[in-house]
Amino acid sequence: MFKNAVLFATVILTALLAGILYAYACSVNPGLHRLPDAAYLLAMQEINRAIQNPAFFVCFMGPIFLLPWQAWQYRKSAGSAFKWLLFAVLFYWLGVFGVTIFCNVPLNQTLDVFDISHASPENLAAQRRVFEGPWGRWHLLRTIAAVISAGLGLGAVFSRKLVTDL
Repeated sequence: MFKNAVLFATVILTALLAGILYAYACSVNPGLHRLPDAAYLLAMQEINRAIQNPAFFVCFMGPIFLLPWQAWQYRKSAGSAFKWLLFAVLFYWLGVFGVTIFCNVPLNQTLDVFDISHASPENLAAQRRVFEGPWGRWHLLRTIAAVISAGLGLGAVFSRKLVTDL
């Protein structure tokens, strides 16, 4: 019973992260895109700083540890939960965590040190071009990977053997 409860919590965390990324992809990014360069860059700087909080880190970091632990827990189960979880781990580690750490975070760090208040309109436009397109493409990729990972986690929850264990 505990094993199933932890799996359920793991899937909830994964789904919450997928929801955060999805909401950002379909509402925040398009809204920010409409802003002038200086306002866009300033908003992204502030959002990137604000997202670094405990609630976000629990949702983001939790699945990194819990998904593989749950796959390990279900490795000998008669159902297919292990396979679902193994693929959830791969999508999360590579598509969410990997893309975030190696693609989005470096872009965020570069933007964070950009001095908007002393930049010319040309520099603002150039910084936006360097940041917005690549950041958005990487964000879309990690969003898709997070949704797939959450879906695979749900597959584990609803796999035949696990449902009969509940």
